[in-house]
Amino acid sequence: QVQLVESGGGLVQAGGSLRLSCAASGRTFSNYYMAWFRQAPGKERELVADIDWSGGSTFYADSALGRFTISRDNAKNTVYLQMNSLKPEDTAVYHCAADVNLPDIRAGLYLDYWGQGTQVTVSS
Repeated sequence: QVQLVESGGGLVQAGGSLRLSCAASGRTFSNYYMAWFRQAPGKERELVADIDWSGGSTFYADSALGRFTISRDNAKNTVYLQMNSLKPEDTAVYHCAADVNLPDIRAGLYLDYWGQGTQVTVSS
């Protein structure tokens, strides 16, 4: 069974850091775009960051740019999100996703694979 399993979430003070991991299993994702989305109560789902198959091209939402770093290790079939200088507004459930097609990632639609998420809570 193909699965994406997120880990690394938790409770952190504003200004602190967390590193999220997304471990893929059941197939190789080397030729997939990988992405992190987040969903917070009262807010629409938001694309936080994505990364191409080589790791050479990345995208960040304005809210994440300069604070978050997405990376991947294809040998380990894992994608990471390093989150620094966290703010209370970063509080959300963070999901990883995979898709062969970048437009699907950018639209947040018809994603080939989607994880169950890990909770990130940032206190003031």
